[in-house]
Amino acid sequence: MDHPCHKCGQSVEDGVPFCSHCGAPQIRVAIPEVVPAMAASAGESAPLPRAGVLESADAPSLALPLRWVQAVRPCVFAALLAAGAISLGLVFPAAVLGAGFLSVVFYQRNNLGTVIKAGTGALLGAVSGAVCFAILGIFLAAAGTVSDVRAKLREQMLEGAQRWAASHASDPQVQAALDSLKTPEGLAMMMIFAAVAFFLVSVLLAGIGGALGGIFFSRRGRP
Repeated sequence: MDHPCHKCGQSVEDGVPFCSHCGAPQIRVAIPEVVPAMAASAGESAPLPRAGVLESADAPSLALPLRWVQAVRPCVFAALLAAGAISLGLVFPAAVLGAGFLSVVFYQRNNLGTVIKAGTGALLGAVSGAVCFAILGIFLAAAGTVSDVRAKLREQMLEGAQRWAASHASDPQVQAALDSLKTPEGLAMMMIFAAVAFFLVSVLLAGIGGALGGIFFSRRGRP
């Protein structure tokens, strides 16, 4: 029995693999078409949520890492307020503690929806304390260029050292240390020691204030 060639249409005997006229192969494999299964009812499928639209009105609070680029300004602003308060007569420990707490408040205001824990607050507070120390140090250094102010500062430091030595009058080493402080070299060493102690106290107190602020805001952000 013959059949027409699928290419040229000439009659080809069944079982012959190639057409004798055009050489086209006569054995063809039929591949069934794969039809994707359609949904029974497309209208019953749930609509996809639109990107950027929150289902609830309140955004959840997230514990995000500290972003130092955005943390510098709140710390500097808090330190400036603390330095101004000290210049107006506020007690130094209270002002530095307040600087640490305010740095957390300002950072939280600029980064709504974040959770600041105690550790993060302590870091913010420590930075604000260091900045406050730098501001006050610059102010004292500028004041020290005036001879009258420099003499008054030296007098106050020596009076403090003498009061301390009076409480340890029985110790001869204390009197020797006091005599060395009256020299220019000893006075310079005492100023360096006082600056280091002032820096450590500033960072420590402000870090405590920042940790308190972190505890306050972390508890406030809990559901």
